[in-house]
Amino acid sequence: MHDIQTYIEKHQYAGRIGTAFIYAIMVSIALNFFWTPGHIYSSGFTGLSQLFDSLSKGIFGFNIPVYVFYFVFNLPLIVMAWRKIGHRFAIFTMIAVILASTMIRLINTPTALTHDPLIDAIFGGLVNGFATGLALRNGISTGGLDIIGILIRKRTGMRMGVVNMTFNAFIMIAAGLVFGWQFAFYSAIGVFVNAKVIDMVYTRQQKMQIMIITDRPKTVVDSIQNHLRRGITIVHGAEGAYKHDDKAVLFTVISQYEQFEAREALTEADPHAFMSMWRIERTVGNFYEPKL
Repeated sequence: MHDIQTYIEKHQYAGRIGTAFIYAIMVSIALNFFWTPGHIYSSGFTGLSQLFDSLSKGIFGFNIPVYVFYFVFNLPLIVMAWRKIGHRFAIFTMIAVILASTMIRLINTPTALTHDPLIDAIFGGLVNGFATGLALRNGISTGGLDIIGILIRKRTGMRMGVVNMTFNAFIMIAAGLVFGWQFAFYSAIGVFVNAKVIDMVYTRQQKMQIMIITDRPKTVVDSIQNHLRRGITIVHGAEGAYKHDDKAVLFTVISQYEQFEAREALTEADPHAFMSMWRIERTVGNFYEPKL
């Protein structure tokens, strides 16, 4: 059993490293192929690094590249992640940050793909949002606001995209004051697209309430709890209006990415049961989330 667990963990680690590599390539494409040619500022610490890159020559007398600022700004956040979130999470975040800094340096385009800043903002946001959501979904972060967002979400229940947009407001304002409001507004569009795509891909923080009507409550409860680590509330004494037979109503809350496991568990336990799902904004109380 120990050998099997070790084998699974090694494959999970390999998958996370692969995801970090994919993220690094995609963020470098978003930055070098779309945002930089279109004078668009990204979200998070990538946008902050772009801002400092633009200002560095006037401040220091020489230009400091984006990838240098990106790495330096993320170091204290990785230390925070080590202390507050988890050691493995921090390690894989460090790997993602190092790979991203490297790929931003290596992957570049000699000519701009387009000179339309709106296209640059939208497609840069799409590529980066998908990359960030994919990384978070696989238990790693891209550093910066992702770490801050996870810590705030654990305390307040706010969704990642909302946290991301809130913290990015000052980057847009700074870009507008320094480089012109036209590009600040385009950058805001890119940040909005980026946040929406993150929420679409990273569904761990999106919660769903499930209601199940069944005449086999014990079997269904056992099946769901074998598949998912979720508490379930049972309401006895319900009655079906068509046949007037006895029913039980079950309630539980899951993360959206667990919905397929919930369906599978219900199909195994009672294929004739009725289940409805709907998204909820937030929960108050003890909602279990697997460690990152």
